[in-house]
Amino acid sequence: MAKREETRERILDVANRLFYAEGIRAVSVDTISEQAGISKKTLYYHFKSKDDLIAAYLAARDQPNLALFERWFEEAEGDVPEKVAAIFTRLARNARHPRWKGCGFLRTAAELANMPGHPAVRVGAAHKKRFEAWLADTFTTAGLCDPDELARHVVLLMDGVFSTVLIHRDARYADSAARAAHAMLAAAACAAEAGSPDPTPP
Repeated sequence: MAKREETRERILDVANRLFYAEGIRAVSVDTISEQAGISKKTLYYHFKSKDDLIAAYLAARDQPNLALFERWFEEAEGDVPEKVAAIFTRLARNARHPRWKGCGFLRTAAELANMPGHPAVRVGAAHKKRFEAWLADTFTTAGLCDPDELARHVVLLMDGVFSTVLIHRDARYADSAARAAHAMLAAAACAAEAGSPDPTPP
């Protein structure tokens, strides 16, 4: 059983590296099998099809990506506006690396735009929804006004950054998004404070 899991993880590691670097259409099952050091038959033992492998590739990125965003948030100093802005700032730093290729979830969805029911598209949509839900919970805990709508706005900023930085290869767009997110959330915090009732007198 341990060896079986080890083989599956090796296949996923290779698929993750190749799919992210080159795209899902450009990478064949033959290439993945060869670089994983296994036969194609063994690959199909673990993944019934290439589509199944693509979905597994994204599923394997789900929790690590969410955990990374949460870590960036927790490590940042300040209140929620500063912490959310820090996520964009850290993303800008990553985007300056020559091997950065944008969001694997968005790029995969773009390659599968004519297949909305593809399992990988569903995995990507679920990932984005989990990120949005985490933001909404965070904003609710912080007492911000309309946390669900705020979370949706930040998601739109985030996916806009992924796309725009990838097109222009200019990480300054992520820095601009950091400032936009900070301004939006700071305004929401002020609105929440303005709408709170006066303290009950003793």
